[in-house]
Amino acid sequence: MNFAWRLTIRLLALVALWGWNLALGADSPDPRSRLEKRTYRNAEGETLPYRLSVPRNYDPAKKYPLVLFLHGAGERGNDNEAQLKHAGVLRLVSDEVAAKHPCFLVAPQCPTGDTWGGLPRGRKSDFKASDQPGKAMRLTMALLDALDKEYSIDPARRYVTGLSMGGFGSFDLCARRPKDIAAAMPICGGGDTSKAKDMREIAFWVFHGGADPVVSPALSQKMVEALKEAGAKVKYTEYPGVGHDSWTPAYKEPELVEWLFGQHREPGK
Repeated sequence: MNFAWRLTIRLLALVALWGWNLALGADSPDPRSRLEKRTYRNAEGETLPYRLSVPRNYDPAKKYPLVLFLHGAGERGNDNEAQLKHAGVLRLVSDEVAAKHPCFLVAPQCPTGDTWGGLPRGRKSDFKASDQPGKAMRLTMALLDALDKEYSIDPARRYVTGLSMGGFGSFDLCARRPKDIAAAMPICGGGDTSKAKDMREIAFWVFHGGADPVVSPALSQKMVEALKEAGAKVKYTEYPGVGHDSWTPAYKEPELVEWLFGQHREPGK
Protein backbone atom coordinates (compact mmCIF):
# COMPACT_ATOMS: atom_id res chain seq x y z
CA MET A 1 0.00 0.00 0.00
CA ASN A 2 1.59 3.30 -1.05
CA PHE A 3 1.85 6.44 1.07
CA ALA A 4 -0.92 8.35 -0.75
CA TRP A 5 -3.41 5.51 -0.26
CA ARG A 6 -2.55 5.22 3.44
CA LEU A 7 -3.00 8.96 3.86
CA THR A 8 -6.40 8.84 2.13
CA ILE A 9 -7.61 6.06 4.44
CA ARG A 10 -6.45 7.98 7.51
CA LEU A 11 -8.21 11.16 6.39
CA LEU A 12 -11.45 9.27 5.75
CA ALA A 13 -11.27 7.74 9.23
CA LEU A 14 -10.77 11.17 10.80
CA VAL A 15 -13.74 12.57 8.88
CA ALA A 16 -15.91 9.65 10.06
CA LEU A 17 -14.92 10.20 13.69
CA TRP A 18 -15.57 13.94 13.38
CA GLY A 19 -19.05 13.26 12.00
CA TRP A 20 -19.77 10.76 14.80
CA ASN A 21 -18.60 13.31 17.35
CA LEU A 22 -21.00 15.93 16.03
CA ALA A 23 -23.89 13.47 15.91
CA LEU A 24 -23.51 12.60 19.60
CA GLY A 25 -22.67 16.09 20.75
CA ALA A 26 -19.56 14.77 22.49
CA ASP A 27 -16.13 16.35 22.64
CA SER A 28 -14.17 13.08 22.85
CA PRO A 29 -12.75 11.42 19.71
CA ASP A 30 -14.78 8.36 20.66
CA PRO A 31 -17.32 8.80 23.49
CA ARG A 32 -17.26 5.04 24.11
CA SER A 33 -13.80 5.46 25.58
CA ARG A 34 -15.36 7.17 28.58
CA LEU A 35 -16.97 3.92 29.70
CA GLU A 36 -14.62 1.72 31.69
CA LYS A 37 -14.50 -1.98 30.80
CA ARG A 38 -15.47 -4.17 33.75
CA THR A 39 -16.69 -7.68 34.50
CA TYR A 40 -19.24 -8.60 37.16
CA ARG A 41 -18.64 -11.96 38.85
CA ASN A 42 -21.03 -13.55 41.33
CA ALA A 43 -20.25 -15.99 44.14
CA GLU A 44 -20.80 -18.96 41.81
CA GLY A 45 -18.24 -17.64 39.34
CA GLU A 46 -20.76 -16.57 36.68
CA THR A 47 -19.65 -13.46 34.80
CA LEU A 48 -21.19 -10.59 32.89
CA PRO A 49 -19.07 -8.03 30.98
CA TYR A 50 -20.20 -4.43 31.25
CA ARG A 51 -19.14 -0.86 30.59
CA LEU A 52 -19.51 1.86 33.20
CA SER A 53 -19.43 5.65 33.08
CA VAL A 54 -18.94 7.26 36.49
CA PRO A 55 -19.97 10.91 36.91
CA ARG A 56 -17.05 13.25 36.47
CA ASN A 57 -15.95 14.73 39.81
CA TYR A 58 -17.86 11.95 41.54
CA ASP A 59 -18.57 12.82 45.19
CA PRO A 60 -19.67 9.85 47.36
CA ALA A 61 -21.40 12.30 49.68
CA LYS A 62 -23.93 13.01 46.90
CA LYS A 63 -26.59 10.78 45.34
CA TYR A 64 -26.52 10.26 41.56
CA PRO A 65 -29.04 8.79 39.10
CA LEU A 66 -28.16 5.60 37.23
CA VAL A 67 -29.13 4.72 33.66
CA LEU A 68 -29.05 1.07 32.56
CA PHE A 69 -28.68 0.54 28.80
CA LEU A 70 -29.66 -2.81 27.28
CA HIS A 71 -28.42 -3.46 23.74
CA GLY A 72 -30.03 -5.40 20.89
CA ALA A 73 -29.65 -9.01 19.76
CA GLY A 74 -26.99 -8.22 17.18
CA GLU A 75 -24.57 -6.94 19.82
CA ARG A 76 -24.43 -10.06 21.98
CA GLY A 77 -21.06 -11.61 22.77
CA ASN A 78 -18.20 -11.25 25.24
CA ASP A 79 -15.90 -8.61 23.71
CA ASN A 80 -17.31 -5.87 26.01
CA GLU A 81 -17.45 -3.51 23.04
CA ALA A 82 -20.29 -4.47 20.71
CA GLN A 83 -22.99 -3.41 23.18
CA LEU A 84 -22.10 0.23 22.42
CA LYS A 85 -22.34 -0.17 18.64
CA HIS A 86 -25.56 1.86 18.53
CA ALA A 87 -24.36 4.55 20.87
CA GLY A 88 -27.02 7.25 20.74
CA VAL A 89 -27.59 6.63 24.45
CA LEU A 90 -24.15 8.14 25.11
CA ARG A 91 -25.82 11.50 24.70
CA LEU A 92 -26.76 11.07 28.36
CA VAL A 93 -23.11 11.26 29.44
CA SER A 94 -21.99 13.95 26.98
CA ASP A 95 -20.39 17.07 28.44
CA GLU A 96 -23.48 19.14 27.74
CA VAL A 97 -25.83 16.81 29.61
CA ALA A 98 -23.38 15.81 32.36
CA ALA A 99 -22.89 19.45 33.35
CA LYS A 100 -26.53 19.58 34.46
CA HIS A 101 -27.39 15.92 35.03
CA PRO A 102 -24.33 13.90 36.12
CA CYS A 103 -25.22 10.22 36.18
CA PHE A 104 -23.93 6.68 36.07
CA LEU A 105 -24.39 4.83 32.78
CA VAL A 106 -24.01 1.06 32.84
CA ALA A 107 -24.11 -1.09 29.70
CA PRO A 108 -23.84 -4.86 30.23
CA GLN A 109 -23.29 -7.26 27.33
CA CYS A 110 -25.65 -10.21 26.92
CA PRO A 111 -23.91 -13.51 26.04
CA THR A 112 -24.50 -15.06 22.63
CA GLY A 113 -27.53 -17.35 22.76
CA ASP A 114 -29.17 -15.58 25.70
CA THR A 115 -31.64 -12.66 25.81
CA TRP A 116 -32.52 -9.92 28.26
CA GLY A 117 -36.15 -10.86 28.49
CA GLY A 118 -37.16 -13.18 25.70
CA LEU A 119 -37.98 -12.39 22.08
CA PRO A 120 -41.17 -12.94 20.09
CA ARG A 121 -41.23 -15.35 17.20
CA GLY A 122 -41.99 -13.32 14.10
CA ARG A 123 -44.07 -10.16 14.28
CA LYS A 124 -46.88 -11.38 16.48
CA SER A 125 -48.67 -8.83 18.66
CA ASP A 126 -48.67 -10.84 21.89
CA PHE A 127 -45.79 -11.78 24.14
CA LYS A 128 -45.52 -13.73 27.39
CA ALA A 129 -42.61 -13.41 29.77
CA SER A 130 -41.04 -16.45 31.43
CA ASP A 131 -41.68 -17.04 35.11
CA GLN A 132 -37.97 -16.85 35.94
CA PRO A 133 -35.40 -14.44 34.50
CA GLY A 134 -32.80 -15.80 32.12
CA LYS A 135 -29.15 -15.85 33.11
CA ALA A 136 -28.33 -12.49 31.50
CA MET A 137 -31.19 -10.67 33.23
CA ARG A 138 -30.48 -12.40 36.54
CA LEU A 139 -26.84 -11.30 36.41
CA THR A 140 -27.85 -7.79 35.34
CA MET A 141 -30.09 -7.42 38.37
CA ALA A 142 -27.26 -8.68 40.58
CA LEU A 143 -24.90 -6.20 38.92
CA LEU A 144 -27.26 -3.32 39.74
CA ASP A 145 -27.32 -4.46 43.37
CA ALA A 146 -23.51 -4.59 43.42
CA LEU A 147 -23.22 -1.07 41.99
CA ASP A 148 -25.60 0.18 44.68
CA LYS A 149 -23.11 -1.07 47.28
CA GLU A 150 -20.06 0.33 45.49
CA TYR A 151 -21.33 3.79 44.62
CA SER A 152 -23.68 6.46 45.92
CA ILE A 153 -26.71 5.88 43.67
CA ASP A 154 -30.04 7.59 44.22
CA PRO A 155 -32.66 4.85 44.79
CA ALA A 156 -35.35 7.24 43.56
CA ARG A 157 -33.65 7.84 40.20
CA ARG A 158 -32.80 4.53 38.59
CA TYR A 159 -33.67 4.39 34.87
CA VAL A 160 -33.59 1.76 32.14
CA THR A 161 -33.56 2.07 28.37
CA GLY A 162 -32.90 -0.42 25.61
CA LEU A 163 -33.37 -1.07 21.92
CA SER A 164 -34.93 -4.07 20.16
CA MET A 165 -34.02 -7.05 22.37
CA GLY A 166 -33.10 -4.40 24.94
CA GLY A 167 -36.56 -2.90 24.57
CA PHE A 168 -38.02 -6.24 25.63
CA GLY A 169 -35.44 -6.35 28.41
CA SER A 170 -36.47 -2.91 29.63
CA PHE A 171 -40.07 -4.01 30.07
CA ASP A 172 -38.91 -7.31 31.62
CA LEU A 173 -36.74 -5.58 34.22
CA CYS A 174 -39.56 -3.20 35.11
CA ALA A 175 -41.87 -6.16 35.68
CA ARG A 176 -39.34 -8.04 37.83
CA ARG A 177 -38.02 -5.08 39.84
CA PRO A 178 -40.82 -2.48 39.65
CA LYS A 179 -39.92 -0.73 42.89
CA ASP A 180 -36.33 -0.16 41.75
CA ILE A 181 -37.07 1.75 38.54
CA ALA A 182 -38.31 5.33 38.26
CA ALA A 183 -38.55 5.56 34.47
CA ALA A 184 -38.09 3.42 31.37
CA MET A 185 -37.53 4.20 27.70
CA PRO A 186 -38.05 0.95 25.72
CA ILE A 187 -37.33 1.30 21.99
CA CYS A 188 -38.73 -1.02 19.27
CA GLY A 189 -39.48 -3.72 21.84
CA GLY A 190 -42.46 -5.17 23.61
CA GLY A 191 -43.51 -6.87 26.78
CA ASP A 192 -46.01 -9.00 28.65
CA THR A 193 -49.20 -6.94 28.93
CA SER A 194 -50.38 -9.06 31.87
CA LYS A 195 -47.54 -7.53 33.93
CA ALA A 196 -48.61 -3.92 33.29
CA LYS A 197 -50.31 -3.54 36.67
CA ASP A 198 -47.02 -4.36 38.40
CA MET A 199 -45.34 -1.46 36.57
CA ARG A 200 -47.94 1.24 37.12
CA GLU A 201 -45.68 3.37 39.36
CA ILE A 202 -42.98 3.63 36.65
CA ALA A 203 -42.97 6.45 34.10
CA PHE A 204 -42.63 5.24 30.49
CA TRP A 205 -41.66 6.84 27.22
CA VAL A 206 -42.02 4.14 24.56
CA PHE A 207 -40.67 4.47 20.99
CA HIS A 208 -41.22 2.45 17.80
CA GLY A 209 -40.85 2.82 14.06
CA GLY A 210 -44.17 2.68 12.25
CA ALA A 211 -42.67 0.60 9.43
CA ASP A 212 -40.56 -1.73 11.60
CA PRO A 213 -40.20 -5.05 9.70
CA VAL A 214 -38.41 -6.82 12.57
CA VAL A 215 -40.49 -6.09 15.67
CA SER A 216 -44.11 -5.20 15.07
CA PRO A 217 -45.19 -1.76 16.36
CA ALA A 218 -48.24 -3.58 17.71
CA LEU A 219 -46.05 -4.97 20.50
CA SER A 220 -45.28 -1.47 21.79
CA GLN A 221 -48.82 -0.30 21.15
CA LYS A 222 -50.27 -3.16 23.21
CA MET A 223 -47.92 -2.41 26.10
CA VAL A 224 -48.74 1.30 26.01
CA GLU A 225 -52.46 0.54 26.07
CA ALA A 226 -52.09 -1.92 28.97
CA LEU A 227 -49.91 0.48 30.98
CA LYS A 228 -52.36 3.33 30.53
CA GLU A 229 -55.22 1.08 31.66
CA ALA A 230 -53.16 0.15 34.73
CA GLY A 231 -52.74 3.83 35.60
CA ALA A 232 -49.11 4.31 34.59
CA LYS A 233 -47.74 7.59 33.27
CA VAL A 234 -46.97 6.81 29.61
CA LYS A 235 -45.75 8.67 26.53
CA TYR A 236 -45.66 6.95 23.14
CA THR A 237 -43.79 8.13 20.06
CA GLU A 238 -44.16 6.25 16.78
CA TYR A 239 -42.12 7.42 13.80
CA PRO A 240 -44.08 7.08 10.52
CA GLY A 241 -42.10 5.36 7.79
CA VAL A 242 -39.20 4.48 10.09
CA GLY A 243 -38.07 0.85 10.19
CA HIS A 244 -36.26 -1.00 12.94
CA ASP A 245 -33.74 1.79 13.56
CA SER A 246 -36.09 3.90 15.66
CA TRP A 247 -33.39 4.30 18.32
CA THR A 248 -31.61 6.91 16.21
CA PRO A 249 -34.43 9.49 16.31
CA ALA A 250 -35.48 8.39 19.81
CA TYR A 251 -32.19 9.27 21.50
CA LYS A 252 -32.17 12.61 19.65
CA GLU A 253 -35.59 13.69 20.97
CA PRO A 254 -35.22 17.30 22.23
CA GLU A 255 -37.22 16.67 25.41
CA LEU A 256 -35.71 13.27 26.23
CA VAL A 257 -32.99 14.41 28.65
CA GLU A 258 -35.18 16.66 30.78
CA TRP A 259 -38.02 14.15 30.75
CA LEU A 260 -35.80 11.28 31.92
CA PHE A 261 -33.94 13.06 34.69
CA GLY A 262 -37.14 14.68 35.86
CA GLN A 263 -38.57 11.32 36.91
CA HIS A 264 -38.34 10.28 40.57
CA ARG A 265 -39.78 7.45 42.61
CA GLU A 266 -42.01 8.71 45.38
CA PRO A 267 -41.02 7.46 48.85
CA GLY A 268 -42.83 4.29 49.80
CA LYS A 269 -43.94 3.47 46.25
